[in-house]
Amino acid sequence: MNVLTDPTKRRWLAFGALATVFLLVNLHRLSTAVLSEQLTADFGTTAAQLGTLHASFFYIYALIQIPTGVLADRYGPRYVGSAGAAVLSTGAVAFALADGYGAALLSRALIGTGSGVIFVSILRFSANWFRAGEFATMTGLTGAMAGLGAILATTPLALAAEAVGWRPTLLALGAVGFAGGLGVFVFVRKSPADAGLDPIQGVPEQPSVTLRETGAHLRRLLVDLDQWLVSFVFFAAMGMLLTLLGLWGIPYLVVVYGLDVTTASYYTLLGSVGSLFGPPLLGRLSDAIERRILPMVVSLGLLTVGLSIIPVFGKPPLAAVAVAYFLSGLLFGGALLGFTIVKERYPAGASGVATAVVNTAGFVGGALFPTLMGLALDAYRTDEVVAGSVTYTEFGYRVAFGILVGAVAIAFLCSLWLFARNRPAA
Repeated sequence: MNVLTDPTKRRWLAFGALATVFLLVNLHRLSTAVLSEQLTADFGTTAAQLGTLHASFFYIYALIQIPTGVLADRYGPRYVGSAGAAVLSTGAVAFALADGYGAALLSRALIGTGSGVIFVSILRFSANWFRAGEFATMTGLTGAMAGLGAILATTPLALAAEAVGWRPTLLALGAVGFAGGLGVFVFVRKSPADAGLDPIQGVPEQPSVTLRETGAHLRRLLVDLDQWLVSFVFFAAMGMLLTLLGLWGIPYLVVVYGLDVTTASYYTLLGSVGSLFGPPLLGRLSDAIERRILPMVVSLGLLTVGLSIIPVFGKPPLAAVAVAYFLSGLLFGGALLGFTIVKERYPAGASGVATAVVNTAGFVGGALFPTLMGLALDAYRTDEVVAGSVTYTEFGYRVAFGILVGAVAIAFLCSLWLFARNRPAA
């Protein structure tokens, strides 16, 4: 058998195509941190407007998660994933050509629309092509691709934008996205049987799902307290990570420590490196010990402590900030275990919609926190301009980061509640 006819090899080729598009999703959604000064200068934004521009991606991303889960369950990741790649790439081209704030806002929302279907498509693919005991590991590997995209959204993106400009850089990313979407369409199928291949041992054929059954799954999800606890965990953790690495982590270092943008991006790069290694390691650990909630509790507790040094001290040593940024990515993998928790609670045919509900919460956080932090910073705006951008007081950043830490602390409490409710299997 060759790579196309051996299902255990074909699945990695297909996963690679989906993961490539997901890498671009994460590069786009975190790009505004590095590009914040140029976007502010080109579009004349305030902090709140920049936060809203950044968050427009996440509002639409969150809104389409449940419909995406329904589509992924019914039609599979091939069509949903390739269509998403085409839409997000069209949005990237439009954003690069935008001549004003309104056009940029709509274009970034279009990027969010296409991007919003990719993660759930990967999870649906993983449920169809990998064993149940491998799902947390695959979720972690998907998180690692997010980490790699986040790495590219820091120093490499800053250097590319400095060398050729941010607009040509985004045009090039749009071209890569169209190629990735073609790869998804060519290699991805709903299941081994759909690809005309032999079944994979230990991977049951996934049942077809009717709209009536999907509605029943959604009604059960809406009254499931454990689902709400998992969703709040992901709301806080994903919102924190996207806001820290994707927007305000760099301006904080530029204003409070006087770093230039490229140097500041090295620190968010550490967070991205953490998110490259943390999710697969925690996913693999979870599969090995067959425990989901305990690793989540420990990681969220450590994350709360590590990140709190910024609002508590305002200007801690840069080495401490570097550690906090790194831990934010490394320990985020604990929140990703929520997808395995909800998947294991529901029938195989509900995999897409169950994970989509949790994913919705994460991107509501990604949409909400940037604007909340921007509003907090605007309340402490100064008359100074640094590198062409308005600045905010150190206390303003303490208040803004306090919002993130407070949310993560509540998520930690939710994980403890989840642990208490599921103690024998936690």
